[in-house]
Amino acid sequence: MSGHSKWSTIKRKKGALDAKRSKIFTKIVKEIMVSVKVGGNADPEANPRLRLAIQSGKAVNLPKDNIQRAIQKAEGGSSLEEYTFEGYGPCGVAVFIECLTDNTNRTISNVRLIFTKHGGNLGNMGSLGFLFNREGVFEIKKDEIRMPMDDFELGIIDAGVKDVSIEDDFVELTCAMDDFGKVQKKLDELKIEISKAELQRIPNDTKRLDVADALRVMKFIDTLEDDDDVSQVYHNLEMTDQIAEALNQ
Repeated sequence: MSGHSKWSTIKRKKGALDAKRSKIFTKIVKEIMVSVKVGGNADPEANPRLRLAIQSGKAVNLPKDNIQRAIQKAEGGSSLEEYTFEGYGPCGVAVFIECLTDNTNRTISNVRLIFTKHGGNLGNMGSLGFLFNREGVFEIKKDEIRMPMDDFELGIIDAGVKDVSIEDDFVELTCAMDDFGKVQKKLDELKIEISKAELQRIPNDTKRLDVADALRVMKFIDTLEDDDDVSQVYHNLEMTDQIAEALNQ
């Protein structure tokens, strides 16, 4: 999981810059609205997905009024739908894209154009699902853990966590999709505030590229992420130390 944790760290640092732009707010507002629609409840305590979406908003200082307006709008009926794409980007890197959109024709057109411009190929739905495992990933601040780390790890492993990674001031926990709820409940019982929790698609295997090709792939991924309808982009590019250094320059 070290490669995955390294990419999480890079995305977290990148996210600190992205949070200054309104696009990150737009994505979180959409997630809040879909959470109300899918969860069938506007009460964060009764709707775990909504609760986590609100936490994500607070983490990037999304104004409380924006959060409330998104919930109220969703209660009045939301046309947002979840849509996914699968394909190969530059240099044969596998990509899985999750979208939240109120206009599927626009989203399909935009994503297809990005693939074409960057030399990628869209695949049929379900064609790349075997390359990724759906797993729960939790991110918490290290100072939220007010007990010896060994005791903490034993407790959450009993709840279903199968991997614990410590990067800088954050602790990342990984669990099977079926154990997502149990781990979330355990962290709530420990009164540990979750910075981020989501079901991610973790690659079964990674593809190693040289720095130049990897930067080309990351430019493609950044372009996808910049689209307002795209909520998550997963890929199987192996994030080496050299690539991480080049991205941080």
